[in-house]
Amino acid sequence: MIPDHIQLITIDLDDTLWPCKPVIQAAEQALMEWLNSNAPKISQAHSMESLREHRKALMQQQPEMAHDLTRVREESLRQLGQQCGYPDELMRQASHYFRQWRNRVSPFDDVILALNLLAERYTLVSVTNGNAQVECTPLAGLFHGNLTAAEVGAAKPDPALFHAAAEQTGIALGNALHIGDDPLRDIQAARDAGMYTLWVNRYQSDWPQNIEPADMNLLSLDELITPEISS
Repeated sequence: MIPDHIQLITIDLDDTLWPCKPVIQAAEQALMEWLNSNAPKISQAHSMESLREHRKALMQQQPEMAHDLTRVREESLRQLGQQCGYPDELMRQASHYFRQWRNRVSPFDDVILALNLLAERYTLVSVTNGNAQVECTPLAGLFHGNLTAAEVGAAKPDPALFHAAAEQTGIALGNALHIGDDPLRDIQAARDAGMYTLWVNRYQSDWPQNIEPADMNLLSLDELITPEISS
């Protein structure tokens, strides 16, 4: 199923290897509870939604940091903390607490077996716009490399993550496959970078009419676990 010329596989994380929304919701709820105990002036003045709106406004005001979601959250909390008279260090602790919860992901059932089998034949690199730390998740040790938008300085659909993976591994993008869930940020971006593409459509969404389809479409990674790969 995977073409013979492929040597490198880059893989998106959120909604490709685990469901993202419940993780973020749980992490934000945990943060609100932390703030209620440690910085109650903030939790009394803000809801989870108003905290999101503050981050969105900050990203619009300072687009140069928009690709670094950890920095955005920490800066947002710092500003709100200053308004309420809390020290910056306390707000850094709040950001760190959120990130601990951000890493409490539950991979889809097919993921761990598929990654183990793929890693026997291909070089695997995770590439994400998010701020999950793979080595702090149940997927620790399953990739040969892990890259984030914050580390490379740009978020998909910018090709920086793909080029960084090629540079890190020494494998040209012409010999690379990207697996992701987002038609624009994953599939079109990877195709524009010269990569073979695989769309994982876990939620059975309709493909956008204005984007050229991926080279491969799957509902899960189970379909990649063939006798050829597992032999």
